[in-house]
Amino acid sequence: MPGTSAYDADAFRVAYDKVLAKWPADREALTVPTPFGDTRVNACGPHEAPPLLLLPGGGAATSVSWYAQAAELARIRRVYAPDLIGAPGLGAPAGDRHPRTVADLAVWLDALLDGLDVPAADVGGHSYGAWIALHQALRAPARVRRLFLLDPTQCFAGYKAAYLLHAVPMLLRPSPGRVRAFLEWETGGAAPDPDWLRLQEAAAGFPSAKPVTGPRPAPDALRTLDVPVLLLVAANSRTHDPTRVAARAAAVLPRVETAVLPDVSHHALPQAAPAGLARHLTGFLSGC
Repeated sequence: MPGTSAYDADAFRVAYDKVLAKWPADREALTVPTPFGDTRVNACGPHEAPPLLLLPGGGAATSVSWYAQAAELARIRRVYAPDLIGAPGLGAPAGDRHPRTVADLAVWLDALLDGLDVPAADVGGHSYGAWIALHQALRAPARVRRLFLLDPTQCFAGYKAAYLLHAVPMLLRPSPGRVRAFLEWETGGAAPDPDWLRLQEAAAGFPSAKPVTGPRPAPDALRTLDVPVLLLVAANSRTHDPTRVAARAAAVLPRVETAVLPDVSHHALPQAAPAGLARHLTGFLSGC
């Protein structure tokens, strides 16, 4: 795989742990076996609280990227944030066996919830993690009580051509410099958390499995989703047209509420969270 020779596992672990240190003090590191290997799950919040599963974006996002939201969400939920299997993180994939289809991802998530002894959970996702979360809600609605999607990709609209063109050099030959340049472009030069940025750079060349991709969920399937959904789009996202994403979701999802988060880009979520994001999420999860 191009770029894997430059990967430094020790540097990645140091960067990962430094961002994880921003989580609440009661955080726990769990290991959950699945058919695709062991999954690392970072957890916090009261054990007796309703469970909330948080899925990160793709690439080097990892579970620790939820650090800016973890404390507020843990006030009302038992938070479980897994590293995506086969992606950068602290999991241990089972050899060359990794999810290759949407159905495989559903198997992984079902095994993850079973291993956590969670029959059903509130589920939230960012970017690619939101795509996974939406597919899970469509395939296993009994396991998803409420669903929030943060600037979801490939759910309601496609990528902008400019976004893909800027991403290609980083994807073909990943390096810390190319990762930094891409994130600086997408965030409009806004200064991200330096520890989070260092983690993104340290993951360049990680020996990741090919991520599962596929078409957007069919509108007819979305119209049948009888789960409360909160869709929050980033006003400054360069990934897709945020207005189109919100409009198309509102047209097909029967129980959706949408909002635009001002002054934030796609890759700045959820770690560089704008004011009001925690209020949106906790209000939605509390049913108000």
